[in-house]
Formats: sequence, structure tokens, C-alpha cells
Amino acid sequence: MRDDVRPGHAGARLLVDELRGGRVLLRHATGEDVDAIAAILAEPEVARWWGDHDAGRVRQELIEDPGVEAFAIEVGGDLAGVLLVAEENDPDYRHAGLDISLATAHQDRGLGREALRVVIDHLADERGHHRFTIDPAVENERAIRCYAAVGFRPAGVMRRYWRDPDGTWRDGLLMDMLADERL
Repeated sequence: MRDDVRPGHAGARLLVDELRGGRVLLRHATGEDVDAIAAILAEPEVARWWGDHDAGRVRQELIEDPGVEAFAIEVGGDLAGVLLVAEENDPDYRHAGLDISLATAHQDRGLGREALRVVIDHLADERGHHRFTIDPAVENERAIRCYAAVGFRPAGVMRRYWRDPDGTWRDGLLMDMLADERL
């Protein structure tokens, strides 16, 4: 594991250069990935949950934000999606929050579950995290099934948690998982 500072991220530490699963490669997203990630987030079935993410917003919120580690998810050499990790390192509240999105062509193939398992295994086994959270929209049944298959459990509904692209406030489902509950 490297403790290098990632260029452009004041004080941000790399988790690792890359993580590998059976079919997925997770590597740190870079400025070169901005347009491809923006294109994925603009796909109608993805944008439905993520809202508008042009290249500028992707760069600012996913690549340059020092509080987020953004991994590009590659499958067979193609960029298939993005996985975000936000670590809380206060020893009294230590956990990692996750978020993931896959291009429509890569959904319903178990790739999201695999990518989540790979990063969770790393965060638990190498970084010492014991708890993980993820927060899909209550209506995002596909995501909820994926997260449950990894071991996440509903913890509660966060009312009017996120703003839909049409401006309507929507509920989110807080899900969490302890490291020893991994499936």
C-alpha cells in the first residue's frame, strides 16, 4: 500500500493504485476519465438517480474533491462505471461511505456487487474499517437488491434526502453493513 499524496488532492492519501476482482479492475479515476464518467452519468437510466453531471461537475466533485476517492471501474479494458469512497477516520466514528454507478450496458451482470466487494474487502482488511454505509434512493430497487446481495441492511429512511433532477425532494434509504457481515 502506498501513502503517496495524489496529485491535485491536498493531503489526500491513496488507498492503493488499483484493486482487482475476477472481472473488474478498480483504479483511481483521473482527469483523463472525466468525459467518460460524465457520459455514463448522463445516460438516462443513470442520470435518473445521479442528476446532471457535466464534465465540470465530475471533475470538481469526483476527481478533485479531497474527501472522496473516486475509482474508475474497468471491465475488459472499458470504463464501466465509477465507485466513490469517503472515509471517516475519527477513531470514535470510523467507517466508510460508498457510492457506485455503472453504465447501462454493464448493469445486471453482477459487476456492481463485485466492485463493492473488492473495495470493501480492501477497506476492512487493509484499512481497518469495520462499518460501511451506502444510501440509494428509496425507489432504486435495482441498487437496493445489489447492496443487499453484498450484505448491506436497511438502517432507516432519510426523508427528503436528495433532490431529484426535476427539483422534487426524494427519500433515501440508509443501508449499512459491518465488516463481519460481508456476503
